[in-house]
Amino acid sequence: MHLHILGICGTFMGGIAAIARAAGHSVTGSDRNVYPPMSTQLAALGVDVIEGYEPDQLKLAPDVFVVGNVLSRGNALVEALLDSGRPYESGPEWLARNVLQRNDRWVLGVAGTHGKTTTSSLLAWILQHAGLKPGFLIGGVPLDFGMSARLGDGRHFVIEADEYDTAFFDKRAKFVHYRPRTAILNNLEHDHADIYPDVASIQRQFHLLLRSVPRNGRLVVNAEEPNLDEVLQLGCWTPVERFATRPGADAEWHIAPTGDGGDYGSFEVCRGERHLGCVDWNLLGRHNAANALAAIVAAVHAGVEEAAALEALRHFGGVKRRLEVRGIVDGIVVYDDFAHHPTAITTTLEGVRRKAGPGRVIAVLEPRSNTMKLGTHKAALAESLRGADKVFVYRSPEVKWDVGEAMQPLGRLAVVHGELEPLVAGLIGEARPGDHLVLMSNGSFGGLHERLLHALRTRARAPA
Repeated sequence: MHLHILGICGTFMGGIAAIARAAGHSVTGSDRNVYPPMSTQLAALGVDVIEGYEPDQLKLAPDVFVVGNVLSRGNALVEALLDSGRPYESGPEWLARNVLQRNDRWVLGVAGTHGKTTTSSLLAWILQHAGLKPGFLIGGVPLDFGMSARLGDGRHFVIEADEYDTAFFDKRAKFVHYRPRTAILNNLEHDHADIYPDVASIQRQFHLLLRSVPRNGRLVVNAEEPNLDEVLQLGCWTPVERFATRPGADAEWHIAPTGDGGDYGSFEVCRGERHLGCVDWNLLGRHNAANALAAIVAAVHAGVEEAAALEALRHFGGVKRRLEVRGIVDGIVVYDDFAHHPTAITTTLEGVRRKAGPGRVIAVLEPRSNTMKLGTHKAALAESLRGADKVFVYRSPEVKWDVGEAMQPLGRLAVVHGELEPLVAGLIGEARPGDHLVLMSNGSFGGLHERLLHALRTRARAPA
C-alpha cells in the first residue's frame, strides 16, 4: 500500500509514517514546515517529503491520502482531494485499522490533560524491560528508545491517547479510534480552548473513550481528579483501578515520598496494605511519581509482575523536553520543559524547587499553545509562576492579549519581553551560579535553549 501523508512533519503523523514503513508500506508525504529533526528522521526512513500543499500532489496516486488535523477546508490540496473523490482517512483511523485492530493487539491508551507523553514513555519502557517488545506511538521521544514510534514485535501497543480533534472531517477526539484494552485516565482540565469551550465538552469525549473499553479491560483512574469521577458517572462498563499520591484516598494504589525533601526522587509504592517497594529514579516531582504509578498499574494489568515494573522505573532514562537538562554552564542548570498549562507549570516548578535546594529557580515561559494564545488561562498564569524566584515571559507576535497585565500580580518578580535577543540578554544579566533556569514552551522557543547556553559559555570564558 502507498500512503501519502498530509502534515507528515508533526510528531503524530511522522510516527504514522515510521510505523507504516516498518509494516512494509510505501510512504510519501507533505507539510508546510519541513525542517530537522523530523525531516532528517523521515529521510532516514526513505520517505520523500514535499514542501507545501499544492494540488498536483494528486498525481502521486497513492492508495490512500492520510490527512493530519493541521489541514482544514479551504486548503488547496484538501479541496482538490475532495473534488477528486479519491480515498482519504485520518491518521488515527489508519493506525486503528491497520495496526491497533490487527493480530490481537493489546492496546494500552494513556489519556489526560497532563503527563500523557511521560506516562506513555514509562509504560512502554516497563513493557520493554519485561521483555514484551511493545509497539508505541508517543508525542515525544523517550530517551531509552531514541524514537517516538515503532511497530513493535510483541502483542502490546502503547498509544498516547490525545483528546485533540481527529481531522477536519472528524471532530471527535483522536482517542475514540483506539479502542484500548487498558486505558489510563491521568487527569482532566480545560485545555485546547480552540476546540473545546469548557470542561464538560472534554468530559463528553472522555465518555466516548470509556464506551470503547471492553468489560474484560481495565480503567486506571486518578482518584484525586473530580472531573474524572464525573466522567465515570456518565457511564462505565469496565473494572476500575484507582491510584493516588497520598494514603487515605479512595484508591487501591498509592505512593509516598521517601528520604529528605519530598521531591519524589525516591518514593514508596503501595497496593492496598502491601508495600511493594521503593523506587529511586532520575525524575522529580509528585506529578511524575503519579505518572509512574499509573504506568505500573497499567503494566500489571497487561501481565507484568509488580517487582519487575518497579525495577524498570529505576532504570528509566526520561523523555526529551520533559525537564530535560540541556546544559550546565558555570553552575547554572538550563532545563527544557514542555509545560504549557498553569497546572503543569506549577508542578514543574515545584519539582525543580525541591531539586534546587538553596539555588534560585528562574522560570522562562513562552505562551505558545493555541489555548495560551487565546488567553484562556491568562487569569491563572501569574499564580502558576509564583513558585519561581524570578520570571521571564516571552510574548510572541501571535499572542494578542496583554501579557504584562496578566503578570502584574507578580510585581517586580516578572519581566515580559517581546523579542528574543533582549530576553537572552536579560537572562544572562540575571543568572548566577547555583541557578536553575526552566525554559517552558510547547514549541522550539526560537532556539532559545542553545542561544542561552552559548551566551553563558561565552560569559564564562570572558576574562574577569
